[in-house]
Amino acid sequence: MHRIPEKIHELTVGQLSARSGAAVSALHFYESKGLISSRRTSGNQRRYSRDTLRRVAFIRAAQRVGIPLATIREALAELPEERTPTRDDWARLSEAWRSELDERIRQLNRLRDHLTDCIGCGCLSLESCVLSNPDDVVGERLTGSRLMAVSRRKATDA
Repeated sequence: MHRIPEKIHELTVGQLSARSGAAVSALHFYESKGLISSRRTSGNQRRYSRDTLRRVAFIRAAQRVGIPLATIREALAELPEERTPTRDDWARLSEAWRSELDERIRQLNRLRDHLTDCIGCGCLSLESCVLSNPDDVVGERLTGSRLMAVSRRKATDA
């Protein structure tokens, strides 16, 4: 493990990558999305403050449990600039994310339990299909291949 001397207050992107385990490209991506920030040297090189290590760890832990980057960015925006997320910060935010994760777990369990029922259909458009029509939300309005056409139209409109 690379040790950073206490007197060094800033890290290069390579040092941050080595210490955090995140690829340099991931760090650049996080920065482009406003999750972390750096300053530029006179030679236009990125320098990250030491607290960025904790922020990257925070981001990666949240991603591992399926939290979208936009939600992570909102959470980090609640913290004062240049402040390392603390254990209390993580506890508060993870509690707020608990219901979202519980719902995702419920949906995944339902998908797992009903996956074999849908494979025989082929079109995934049964009135009560747990994949394309969870909880039969559109079963009252549409059935069959029209449901798939609606999904395709939404995808092309985006």
